[in-house]
Amino acid sequence: MALFEVSGYKPYSELRGNILSAGQTQLFYRPNHYNFGTKTQEFAVPLGVDPSGFIKSCNHDAGVCIDLNHGTTTLAFKFRHGVIVAVDSRASAGNYLASNDVDKVIEINPYLLGTMSGCAADCKYWERLLAKECRLYRLRNNHRISVAAASKLLCNMMLGYRGMGLSMGSMICGWDKEGPGLYYVDENATRLSGRMFSTGSGRDFAYGVVDSGYREDMTVEEAYELGRRGIAHATHRDCYSGGVVNMYHMREDGWIKVCKEDVSELIHRYRKGMF
Repeated sequence: MALFEVSGYKPYSELRGNILSAGQTQLFYRPNHYNFGTKTQEFAVPLGVDPSGFIKSCNHDAGVCIDLNHGTTTLAFKFRHGVIVAVDSRASAGNYLASNDVDKVIEINPYLLGTMSGCAADCKYWERLLAKECRLYRLRNNHRISVAAASKLLCNMMLGYRGMGLSMGSMICGWDKEGPGLYYVDENATRLSGRMFSTGSGRDFAYGVVDSGYREDMTVEEAYELGRRGIAHATHRDCYSGGVVNMYHMREDGWIKVCKEDVSELIHRYRKGMF
């Protein structure tokens, strides 16, 4: 009993009264995943905690700084033969380079791909849940979910947790009955459809390269080369991007992985046009 008093131990009945609201006799089952079949958010947020207020208190003005600058370069564009997705592989946290071999393309299903930009944990978690929802949709309806609907599901997930400190900028790419599709979704529940997107700290450099060589009627090989060149130039100018170029091609019969090439070798290949 003396140890209980020193450690500040509280009886179970007192703790239970602090957790449960008045008149509530038991805790509701709240799995730590998202479920569109319920009216309440099911992501495991402690009761009584205001995530938005906590995140706002962690800034320079409050004398606390937990923000880590994330760096990456991801690129995707549509053309006549599908969608090209190209990404780098460097993971950084502020000035610390955590890894040079991260796969920033998430394979949702054979006809859907997602990219990672921002916090790797957030992107992985939510896009894996999206993969689960897409699989359930296929089982319930006996046909694949559309690219627009998949991006809308991810957007709705982000809407429920806007302002809670998530960091995610993802591109959802796929092929459905309407043809190739490309959408951008971020942590603020912004959802955009377009022909070309680039995210991350190296996006400006990638945009400059792709804008200069993009054509709707490109051949497949020209599109591959443009994607490689865009990521390679971005990693050369952006210190937070690097590693290798991972490239995917979304086709009518599903995606294929095109290449995994070291950016250092690509820089040497392109050096005559860069200097």
